[in-house]
Amino acid sequence: MRFWVGAYAPATGSAEGIGVLQAGDVDSAWASGPLGMVGTAVAAPGSPSWVAAHPVHDILYAALESDGTVQAYRRTGEARLGPIGSAVPVGDAVCHIAVSPDASFLIASCWGDGRVVRIDLDASGRPSSTPVVAPAATDPFGSTSNGDEIATGATVSGAAVPDLAAAARALREAAGEEFSHLVPAYDAVPETDAETEEARAGVRVSRAHEAIFLPGGVVATTDMGYDLVRFWRPGGGGLRLRQEVALPRGSGPRHGLWHPSGHLYVVTELSREVFVLAPDAAGSWRVISGVPLLGTLEDDTAAELCASRDGSVLYAGVRGSDTVGVLAVRGAGEALQLTALAEAGTHWPRHHVVVDDTLLVAGQLAHEIVSLPLDPRTGVPGRVRHRTPSPSPTRLLPMR
Repeated sequence: MRFWVGAYAPATGSAEGIGVLQAGDVDSAWASGPLGMVGTAVAAPGSPSWVAAHPVHDILYAALESDGTVQAYRRTGEARLGPIGSAVPVGDAVCHIAVSPDASFLIASCWGDGRVVRIDLDASGRPSSTPVVAPAATDPFGSTSNGDEIATGATVSGAAVPDLAAAARALREAAGEEFSHLVPAYDAVPETDAETEEARAGVRVSRAHEAIFLPGGVVATTDMGYDLVRFWRPGGGGLRLRQEVALPRGSGPRHGLWHPSGHLYVVTELSREVFVLAPDAAGSWRVISGVPLLGTLEDDTAAELCASRDGSVLYAGVRGSDTVGVLAVRGAGEALQLTALAEAGTHWPRHHVVVDDTLLVAGQLAHEIVSLPLDPRTGVPGRVRHRTPSPSPTRLLPMR
């Protein structure tokens, strides 16, 4: 089985562009076999950190994060891509793309300036050159600082947790040039929303992060800067805001997924929780429950959220302590229970995906992709089964 691999290019990473991963046999629907990078499908120096596929045509859309653009690519060979037209400008640090189920448009989310942008697609999948920016978010908590001092360390259950970046720098210096490369690069982690200059100064900034298509034509978007989940309906060539749901201040909703039970699950990057949202009889969404990823550290950041094949288990990646939260879906989907906090098997698990009995994890700062077997009874990941070098991987997308 093969996957498109989104990644960071030099300046923020080390990839040449969109890569191709092979997991097991090429024609197999399983991903439990040995891993290997086939090569680079197309050069993309603008950092294609997220890629999304057209549901019908052999077309891939890439969020070129450092360029602030969206570029369409057509498949020109088994593992090759070629650009379609010019890149479309959308906004600062575009980090996510979602294509509508009917393939009539896509939505780009911009972490840098909070923009949510609609780009129409023609019948062949070619994007319009005139994107439409949705109404900007407003902070439901206000934008002033509460005056709390920001510490360099964290506390978990009353115990002091060291500053890993400072410790890594000290160890590297003590180890000397010959052995410094053996020290984990905890001082080279990417800047998160909690560490930006604005956050340190107590200023809250809108940071759109993902769009999720829900049944009935509704679109949900996350704003981790303003702690919002926003609900939209397409209309008039753009997006019409229908409702906003505020999560706890400072939680940082990042990614989510719609569950067949009718619930929307959202993982928060900063507070490391998973919230359950549901609509009432009138279609108005609200938070009905939530569960913390107990055992994670306060300076950890959650990343991706995905589900098992049957939807009974959720997997939440956590960067820093490099773990995966395993959550069982309870009742009719309205409740979640944390059943395990497993080792991710790699450093800085930026993205992960479940393929049958295997969890594939992109270790962004380890520059590798690993596979972990999933226990058929509990769904808990085991030890790393296979790994392969892969430069700055940030997204794993199965090929059709």
